[in-house]
Amino acid sequence: MILPDIAELVTLRGAAHGLSLHAHRPALARLQGGHRSAQRGRGLEFEEVRLYAPGDDARNIDWRVTARRGQLHTKLFREERERPVWLVVDLHPGLFFGSRHQLKSALLLRSAALLAWVATLGGDRLGAIIANDEGLPVIFPPRAREAGVLPVLQALIDAQPREPGETNKNGLKDTLNSLQPLLQPGSLVLILSDFSDVDEQVEITLSGMSFHNDCRLLWLVDPIESAGLPAGNYRVGTPGRLWWLDGELSRSVWQKKWAAREQRLNEISQRLNLPLTRLHTQNQVADSLPPLLREPTWST
Repeated sequence: MILPDIAELVTLRGAAHGLSLHAHRPALARLQGGHRSAQRGRGLEFEEVRLYAPGDDARNIDWRVTARRGQLHTKLFREERERPVWLVVDLHPGLFFGSRHQLKSALLLRSAALLAWVATLGGDRLGAIIANDEGLPVIFPPRAREAGVLPVLQALIDAQPREPGETNKNGLKDTLNSLQPLLQPGSLVLILSDFSDVDEQVEITLSGMSFHNDCRLLWLVDPIESAGLPAGNYRVGTPGRLWWLDGELSRSVWQKKWAAREQRLNEISQRLNLPLTRLHTQNQVADSLPPLLREPTWST
């Protein structure tokens, strides 16, 4: 399978035109159902007062101006116009796997690149924090325009795994803990991960982060993870730890373990009111992500 290079990630800029991360009801929540993650941050700098529009936060209504002019008016804050958008990239050797079209690591890079371009073209400041097996996560503070995108894309290329390896059991936890003190209220946090190491501590951290920020979970999955291996004998594992596995005999246990993992992540998503979207290795990123990033038309 072909690994993404910087030229491919830059080319995704074209696919980002016409897409938005500013939907009043987060579009990424559609695949998970009706629950949503409202952006709770109110911003730090007052910008202006304008007429209230459907979808505006009722907490920002300016009642003095409303009473004086006889029409609802709402306050706008600078954070709402140029908010920090953080990419949380849980990149580890365990993602060097894929049974359809692309590796999970490649899917992560392509998805992160497209989201980065969407954020930047929408006027947001892009920041990123990339898990690193060699030490502390690599951090890119939020920056505007291409100056905020290109260094992130290059870091993703440099960090992508090039051979199978063990999953970093603390990678997501360490990355979220490193990000938490850097967040400004009202930030958008996009977490790209296979969520293989979600535990109680990760849930606690997500709960704290989502209180004043819009957090969204993007789950990298491959069809074989939920279906199990086809009939036959397969050599599985990581270099130095390989064994033979009977696909038919192992399928029941395999599917039960996956169902438990799926249930746990769904419960966390619903409990914390975090939109959860699956990104599948069999789908091209330029085809699967754009429908989730367009303003939906909601019936009342």
